[in-house]
Amino acid sequence: MDTNQLEVNEASYKSNLELELLLEAIYRLSGFDFRKYAQSSVYRRIQNRMNIDGIPTISRVIEKVVHDEEFLEQILNDLSINVTEMFRNPTFFKAFRTKVVPLLKQHKEIRIWHAGCATGEEVFSMAILLQEEGLIDRSVIYATDMNEEVLQKARQGTFSLRKMKDYTKNYIQAGGTEAFSQYYQTDHLYAYFHRSLLKNIIFAQHNLVTDQSFNEFHVIICRNVLIYFTSELQEQVYDLFSESLCEGGFLGLGDKETLRFSAGAELYEEFVGNERIYRKKVT
Repeated sequence: MDTNQLEVNEASYKSNLELELLLEAIYRLSGFDFRKYAQSSVYRRIQNRMNIDGIPTISRVIEKVVHDEEFLEQILNDLSINVTEMFRNPTFFKAFRTKVVPLLKQHKEIRIWHAGCATGEEVFSMAILLQEEGLIDRSVIYATDMNEEVLQKARQGTFSLRKMKDYTKNYIQAGGTEAFSQYYQTDHLYAYFHRSLLKNIIFAQHNLVTDQSFNEFHVIICRNVLIYFTSELQEQVYDLFSESLCEGGFLGLGDKETLRFSAGAELYEEFVGNERIYRKKVT
């Protein structure tokens, strides 16, 4: 191995070591554990914060995390996953409406968990769907995220007016039965969704990495969150979901996620396979 390659390997080793130390510091100071997240994703987010704030090295990031509580909060926000939209992947919601809802109608009470709900767009989508299907009054939607800041935004039910055109298109493709505009009021900047949609939604902070099961659910929705986790952490979260899901309950994942290679895959059957909707087997 030549000298240049040795120098590259040494620099890579030191960079990985710095990142490990940073994530360890974040865990000890905040309780939020990113040590088993996909390192490439974590590194990109840290590097973006370094570029914004003009911080030259991860070691300096560690120093600021240890001594500056506001900076630590900023890093936590940077590392949380907040990409979402209303009726995202409309065919998923259409399959849920046509395939899952008829079976949910057999229950007197329906408990749904949106894990990693971010700013709440998919939670409001589910509330609208359940209202149109006559199920909202016997449903409770638990919407959780590790990031309290995005939960505060979700509780407001206020979204950019610029997005409503795309959201309306998603709603129609998802099988919506009403005029989408009836669910919100607008000004020149925002769409304000009706507060009545919130009456059966409970927003709460929950960390999939460190927190335990808190109820038994008929449906768990966790879409496009697990792709940021290592395979080891994915297995941990799948165990949490299996513990939290009742027999015959439904698990909805993102379009890039699958239970197929999970250690707990034998607990489920594909219900709508192409939409990543699984049903927990009845034993």
